[in-house]
Formats: sequence, structure tokens, C-alpha cells
Amino acid sequence: MDVKVRYEIEFPVNSSPQLLYQYISTPSGLSEWFADNVNSRGEFFTFIWNDSQEKARLSSKKSGEKVKFRWVDDNDKDTDFYFELRILEDEITKDVSLMVIDYADEEEVDEAKLLWENQISDLKHVIGSV
Repeated sequence: MDVKVRYEIEFPVNSSPQLLYQYISTPSGLSEWFADNVNSRGEFFTFIWNDSQEKARLSSKKSGEKVKFRWVDDNDKDTDFYFELRILEDEITKDVSLMVIDYADEEEVDEAKLLWENQISDLKHVIGSV
């Protein structure tokens, strides 16, 4: 069985934390850069890419700071895996960055990081932070 490992990757983003939060916490914001379409019913979000879809539960959020989505199985039961998007703001310089915390199979971490780089690039383009 493959072992999933946790990894973190940080991206500088030219944006206010409030604007960035809208793009990481709402179905409409997420569908502009993260997935082809995002639907939500209560705390459950369905992420749709081409012919596949994954379901996650919004397990925690802090306005303007972070969101955490825990992947669920076909019975809506939590799995061990999640991804978290955390907005960091330097107190002195006011520089903003987005920290991504995710899991991937050990041999696929580099590929997963590359995927996040592409998606964050799309996010930056959408919010005008190129």
C-alpha cells in the first residue's frame, strides 16, 4: 500500500488577505482556479475536474486566515487526508503568501507540488497578482 506523506508549499501572492480568502473559501472563488466546477451543500464541497469529482468537508475555517477541507469517502465519512490553504501576512512588510498543506503518495510529492504551482499560478492570474 502506498504511503501518503504530508507536505507544505508556500507561494507569495500580491493580494489583500480578505480578497484572497474569497477565492479559497467559496465555491465560486474555488471554481475560478482550483477546479472546473465547485458545488457546496452545507459543509460538503464537491470538486469537479473533467470527468472526475471528489468530495470534501469544510472541516475548519477562520475568516481571512485559513480553510481546511477533509476528503470524505462515498459514505461522507472523513478520511485521514485533507488539504489546507492558509493565508500568511508578514506583520512588518505586509507581504502576503498562501501556504498549501496537502498529502500525496511518497513517489508523487514532486508531481503534486507542480500541480499546486500551476493552480496557484491560475489563482494569481485571476486576482491580478501576476
